[in-house]
Amino acid sequence: MFSGIVKGLGRVAGQTATGGDTRLAIEFDPSEIPVPVPGASIAVNGVCLTASRCDPASFEADVSAETLAVTTLAALTAGSRVNLEPSLRLGDPMDGHWVSGHVDGVGRVLEVAPAARSVRLRIELPEGLAHYVARKGSIAVDGVSLTVNAVEGRQFDVNIVPHTRDVTVISEYRAGHTVNIEVDIVARYLERLLGAGPPALNLEFLRTHGYTNNNE
Repeated sequence: MFSGIVKGLGRVAGQTATGGDTRLAIEFDPSEIPVPVPGASIAVNGVCLTASRCDPASFEADVSAETLAVTTLAALTAGSRVNLEPSLRLGDPMDGHWVSGHVDGVGRVLEVAPAARSVRLRIELPEGLAHYVARKGSIAVDGVSLTVNAVEGRQFDVNIVPHTRDVTVISEYRAGHTVNIEVDIVARYLERLLGAGPPALNLEFLRTHGYTNNNE
């Protein structure tokens, strides 16, 4: 589990094809994030990966064909910068929101516009995700916890303050850039609960169960 607060920037050092999967080698600054151990979870642009080999300033992680198909990791090349966040530990501050590292889909940046000292992003969601996104709700974009400012159809706006822009890959975004999207996990669970819960309490329900008469 993660918080969506990026702890450091990494750089792709290499990629190795492994029978349909890919092994990523990522360099990082050990002053920004602790050196992971084999088996540790780390979010790379919002995608939860498992470190398989670790050095003092780099680690390797295997990326499955399924993950490559549903995230932007397949588009990474040597030299690409990535957002990094180690998994939360008991007692860590929860400054963002609950982020699982399980990407729901790939969105597309439609607009990058100045907004005073900040930057406003307009992003288009993939099909089927719009109903999970609400104004003033939370969303993770490339693993960055953001607050939704506006929603219109499949598009939503977020504001990026200077600090967030400076310490994440968001500074590289341009129109057409693709990003990993993870909707708020609370919205996912609410949908499941409402879909599997008891029928809605309405007039028809009351009539069916004898709590009112047919004339009302």
